[in-house]
Amino acid sequence: MLAEAIKQTSTIRFGTLIENPIMRNPAVIAGSIATIDDLDPGRVTLGLGVGDTAVRLMGKKPATVKQLHEATNTIRSLLDGDDLDVTAARPAKLRHSNSSPGRPPIWIATQGPKTLRMAGQIADGVFVRVGTHPDNLNKAVEQVHLGARDAGRQPEDIKIAAIFHTILEDDEARCALISRSAAAGYFEYTPSLFESVGLEWNGPPIEELKSRVWPDFHHASDLEEAGREVSFLSDEAADAFALNGSISKIIDQLSDILTGGLPIDLVIPHPMPTPSVGGDLSRYSDTLATNLLNKFR
Repeated sequence: MLAEAIKQTSTIRFGTLIENPIMRNPAVIAGSIATIDDLDPGRVTLGLGVGDTAVRLMGKKPATVKQLHEATNTIRSLLDGDDLDVTAARPAKLRHSNSSPGRPPIWIATQGPKTLRMAGQIADGVFVRVGTHPDNLNKAVEQVHLGARDAGRQPEDIKIAAIFHTILEDDEARCALISRSAAAGYFEYTPSLFESVGLEWNGPPIEELKSRVWPDFHHASDLEEAGREVSFLSDEAADAFALNGSISKIIDQLSDILTGGLPIDLVIPHPMPTPSVGGDLSRYSDTLATNLLNKFR
C-alpha cells in the first residue's frame, strides 16, 4: 500500500503507524522501509511501537522498553548501511539502504513514561499518545526532553507528534459514551495517566470490565456499549483523552492545545470509531480537510 501511495503522489510524506518488533523481525522492517524509500527518497517515515492490541490479539506480549530500544538500534544500523553482528557466519548488511540521501527517520509511538524517555534518547521523532489533558501532554514532552538530555542530545532536535483520538460526533449522548470508552482505553494500559491529573476510576476493576469488551476499549466493535460499561466515569475524564464533539468544538479544543506552548510539530487526529471505507471514511476525511486543516496551516 505504501509503495503504491508513493508511486501515485509526488510530495506527500507517508509512513507506518505503527510497526512493532514482535510481529516482524527488525531486519525485515528495515528492509521493507528501505525498499519503499528507494521509490522516492526522503518521503517515508518509519513509526515503531511496542505493539499493544495487534500483538495481544496474536496471544503475544507487547515489546518491552528494552526490546523496542534494541530493535530501533538494529533498524537504524541496517538503514545506515552498517555491518551488523547478528551472531551468524557473516555480519548482516542491508545492501540497498545507501541508495537514498539519508535514511528514513525513525519515530517511536508511546504513552508510558519509560518509553517516552527512551524515545527521547534514540528516536528522530516521538508520537505522543496520552490524551488531550494539558498536564499529561506537558509531562510526556518533559520525559522526551529528559531522555534527549540523558543521551547528550538537544531536546529541540526531536520532533513531537501528538496523536489524538478524535470523536467527530454531533449527537452529544453518543459522543459522551464513545469518549468514556476512549478514556477507559487509556486507563486499561496506562492508569498513571488518570492518577497524574487527579482523575478517579470509581468503578469495577478494569480486568473485570475487559471480560465484557473485546478486544479492548479503543477497538470494541460497539463503542457506545463499551462506553456504557464505564458510565461511572466523570465528564472530566471523558474530555481528557479525546478531541470530541462537533467539528467546531474539535477546532476549539485543538486550538487550545496548540496555543498552550507545547512544541508540537505534527497532529494526528485518529478517528474513533475507525470509519468504514466509503461513506463514513469520506465524511470524516472531507470534514477535517474542509473545516479543520485550513484553520491550522
